[in-house]
Amino acid sequence: MSEKHDVTGAETTGHVWDDDLADFTNQPPKWWMLGLASSAIFVVAYWLYYPSVPVPSSNTFFKGIGGWSAIKEMDADKSEVDAVRGKFENKLKNMTPAAILADSDLTEYVKRSGKVLFGDNCAPCHGTNGVGTKDKDGLIAPILNDDDWLYGGKIDNIHSTISGGRQGMMVAHKDSLSAQQIDDVAKYVKAMSDEGGKDKADADPAVAAGKKVFIESDCTSCHGADAKGIQAMGSANLTDKIWRFDSSLDAIKRTITYGVNSGDPKARVAIMPNFKEAGKLSDSEIKKLAVYVYKFGGGQADIPAVPAQAAVIESPASVAAK
Repeated sequence: MSEKHDVTGAETTGHVWDDDLADFTNQPPKWWMLGLASSAIFVVAYWLYYPSVPVPSSNTFFKGIGGWSAIKEMDADKSEVDAVRGKFENKLKNMTPAAILADSDLTEYVKRSGKVLFGDNCAPCHGTNGVGTKDKDGLIAPILNDDDWLYGGKIDNIHSTISGGRQGMMVAHKDSLSAQQIDDVAKYVKAMSDEGGKDKADADPAVAAGKKVFIESDCTSCHGADAKGIQAMGSANLTDKIWRFDSSLDAIKRTITYGVNSGDPKARVAIMPNFKEAGKLSDSEIKKLAVYVYKFGGGQADIPAVPAQAAVIESPASVAAK
């Protein structure tokens, strides 16, 4: 039961402490009561308009009188995006990658839209922005933003790589070369990538022995007499400082001994999947990725591209295993 406060005479709950502190029975302000009532009305309206609680004894739910769904909202948003992209997408369908590069507006569009494609399909191996990925054995997937390309860095080369994949092969030499010959040729290969490597090959007997093995064995048939590699075969340039795998002497010996994709259990494995055959990417998406990778900065210049309305590509190609 309520009581009167001794000092103010106001109604209290009868709970008094510390001589004169009491709980009054005053009503909340009208603005607060209006806010409470409005909130209650909003909750009921929201609950009725939007999907809310499950329907008892059923595998469904109350869908709301407004008919809203997240999927419908997503489709509406996607339609807006597609309307903006449509003029670009329709244009690039019948263009070669080189022609896309010749169109500054299309190139800018592809650079932006290709980022998502690259992140979903390429970055897991090649890393964000094409920086490559490594493990203890060296690169898992090649760096795409430098200017070193096993199969060539022209736009059509990159397009072919993405479309058709790459799986170069280096034979295992464990049965064709002795342990000493493998050791010698490994020293020669390592010396070639060092400063003054050519002079070492002539001055150092161990390196000179490796040079003899390199010339007389099958090394030159793939890597060339000058050891600079043959792009048509995807063989590495052995005279620069860029290594597909670890550059230590032991790592080089392992590659020579067991090969690459040779079938030996200890061989290096370096496979770029065929995105066209896998059906993971459309022709337009493959062209976008080719241009996107090219624009990382390591793409090699080619003859001037044909004007913007280029011919349809009959057999499109795929992303950047170098």
